[in-house]
Amino acid sequence: MFVSLNWLKQYVDLQGLTPEDLAEKITKTGIEVEGVEPFGEPIENLVVGYVKECNQHPNADKLNVCQVDVGDEVLQIVCGAPNVAQGQKVAVAKPGAVLPGNFKIKKAKLRGEESSGMICSLQELGIDEKYVPAEFAEGIFVFDGDPEIGADASSLLNLDDIIIELGLTPNRSDALSMMGVAYEVAAILDTPLNFPDEEVQITEEKAEDAVSVTVKDGDLNPYYGAMLVKNIKVGPAPLWMRNRLISAGIRPINNVVDITNYCLLEYGQPLHAFDYDRFGSKEVVVRRASEGETIKTLDDEERTLSSAHLVITNGQEPVAIAGVMGGADSEVHEGTTTVLLEAAYFDPQAVRSAAKDHGLRSEASVRFEKGVDPDRVQRAGLRAAQLMSEYAGGEVLDGVVAYNEMSYEEKTVTFTTSRMNHVLGTDMNDAHIQDILRKLQFSYEQEGETFTVSIPTRRGDISLVEDMVEEIGRMYGYDNIPFTMPQGAGNAGGLTAYQALRRKVRRYLEGAGLSETLTYSLTTEERANLLVSPDVKGENVRPVHLAMPMSEEHSHLRLSALPEMLASASYNVARKQKDVAFYEVGSIYVTEEAVLTKQPDEKERLAGVLTGSWLTHPWQQEKKNVDFYVVKGILDSLFDYLDIEEQISYQQGQVDGMHPGRTALIKLNGETIGHVGQLHPTLQKGYDLKEAYVFDVDLEKVFKAISSEETYTAIPRYPSISRDIALVVDENVAAGDLRKTILETGAPLVKNCLVFDVYQGEHLEAGKKSLAFSLLYLDPTRTLKDEEVEETHHAILDKVKEQYNAELRA
Repeated sequence: MFVSLNWLKQYVDLQGLTPEDLAEKITKTGIEVEGVEPFGEPIENLVVGYVKECNQHPNADKLNVCQVDVGDEVLQIVCGAPNVAQGQKVAVAKPGAVLPGNFKIKKAKLRGEESSGMICSLQELGIDEKYVPAEFAEGIFVFDGDPEIGADASSLLNLDDIIIELGLTPNRSDALSMMGVAYEVAAILDTPLNFPDEEVQITEEKAEDAVSVTVKDGDLNPYYGAMLVKNIKVGPAPLWMRNRLISAGIRPINNVVDITNYCLLEYGQPLHAFDYDRFGSKEVVVRRASEGETIKTLDDEERTLSSAHLVITNGQEPVAIAGVMGGADSEVHEGTTTVLLEAAYFDPQAVRSAAKDHGLRSEASVRFEKGVDPDRVQRAGLRAAQLMSEYAGGEVLDGVVAYNEMSYEEKTVTFTTSRMNHVLGTDMNDAHIQDILRKLQFSYEQEGETFTVSIPTRRGDISLVEDMVEEIGRMYGYDNIPFTMPQGAGNAGGLTAYQALRRKVRRYLEGAGLSETLTYSLTTEERANLLVSPDVKGENVRPVHLAMPMSEEHSHLRLSALPEMLASASYNVARKQKDVAFYEVGSIYVTEEAVLTKQPDEKERLAGVLTGSWLTHPWQQEKKNVDFYVVKGILDSLFDYLDIEEQISYQQGQVDGMHPGRTALIKLNGETIGHVGQLHPTLQKGYDLKEAYVFDVDLEKVFKAISSEETYTAIPRYPSISRDIALVVDENVAAGDLRKTILETGAPLVKNCLVFDVYQGEHLEAGKKSLAFSLLYLDPTRTLKDEEVEETHHAILDKVKEQYNAELRA
């Protein structure tokens, strides 16, 4: 909500208060002020001038030489505006004036003719082009009425105004009007209010003779009032009104439309003006739209309606979508002479539904959606009729033709002083509360320390005792509430088991040298289908498409964090950060539904991206680049840290977007939970990366596999025996399978089996390889005998020969 201080001063005395002081007071009482900005720049030497003569420039077809009276002198000014003419009163920047953008006005010669000053357009004075009235969009601004020649034009054009922007929470719809803001400020400053009256001069002709009102859905429209104003002369609204509309961010159109918009801002009550002669009948019928019914709205769009939408009709066809937008056929235009003025209360939900369905969120729909004050509906209509009579020459017919089933009953809230102090932690007495209620202009009855407060209909946000506590507290002043330590026993905060494990993973990875990233969960459709782990990618799994995406770059929910992490890595590499090691703990969103009927499954994953150097020791001339075994080693150490390394295995696999020979599936007790490996060279090139390695793991399944029991292994008291063996096997035999067989056969004496060498080449047959293992034999309860070790060792050799045709390498 944009609040013009020049406008607010018409209702509340702000003398002696700076805009910044007022903004601070408003913020401290619960409505946040998001900005205090000047509406324009007051300009010295900007005055009202009178164009006495306007003649064609002798040396230029598109220029005019004007003689302009500025009060104390007559200036010759060369002007190129197409709408300049003799007899106009215009805004003149005299020599010495400085226009916005540091544009200095000096005496000059234009095509041989002297020019002492400038006749200004509103754009040149700093008014945003989108708020400039259409008739002045391509030329200079011309004053209406009879302003004094030589008067300060800055104040007449409202350039000295200050705009306060309020950040309203949904409950404070009362402050969506100048009256509502005035009530708030008057309560804060404890000053009287000065509102305009709604007295209207009426004719003897009766409105009920010219129009009737029928409402078929009273639950959606409990009040509809129609007034008639005839002999209207459509033209520009008075300058002061246009200034106030522009300061609130609304473009002036004509006096009739501007008056309805002005009353919307003043009262918070949307109104609508129909051209009575184009309305199509003498009856107003409010009903639900029929399925498939259409209407052409003011924006010249043909819109299809449904039974969820409330419409205003002429008894036959829709002429407006209730509370949202009027129809083009009954629009007020230059030839309008009689206006049918609508003031109504529409159901918030019905308006919200129609505005959403048609994408027509307007100043009117916003206020209807949040609920308008029932007491101001008819008053706003009377105020608009009064202004049309005064500024459009209209004659108001006697009476308001209305359907009225609306409740005007005020809600009551009862509380006690002791309860108020108990909740707020204050020490107020009855007099404090009485004073606050007086400032708020809430009527009340008191019996002992019990207050029964009648809540005005303008404050629809107050209905409970808790609402009243908040109201008293904010007016008492949050800064005045004493600070006290909380009393009573409390429990120390802590992490859940899941949170503790997640933190443990982060701590390990950061200790290993990786940096955490946080990337968007929203991505493009192409990236959403990229690098999806095999345990996620099912036959019917698809990325979720947003109904209303911010952009194509953020149109789908991700199925993997890797694509966005790679984009982040690419961004860093392009800025000379060649060595990248990132990890992310985040969610992916999985569904198999083509059309969502429920929320997608949210699964937490651990993903990582590494490229460049892993180890660099320039002094020792040591350097190791990231490779498959570096990344796998990080994961192995993480699983060991989580004490699930015995449940983890790796299997060579194929994943879209990954290198076909350097990718492994990660298995937990035989179930695939992710993958690790190198990106496919084509994809690496697409991200402008050199060799890059990634991993993606289902963190939820990892955590479920972790035992909740704390375990430890005592330091052995007896010596262990180490034996190395080198086995020659077919090159397609996996070292992991061979290791698993050795451990199973050698149990319980073989405690560990480590691969320390792989060899292929000279002295080995083609298609063969040598795998060297270091075996650790240990019995924690006694010293082993050589015979026992030999027996187990031969059993292992026999088993691997039987199962893998493995020969002991000479």
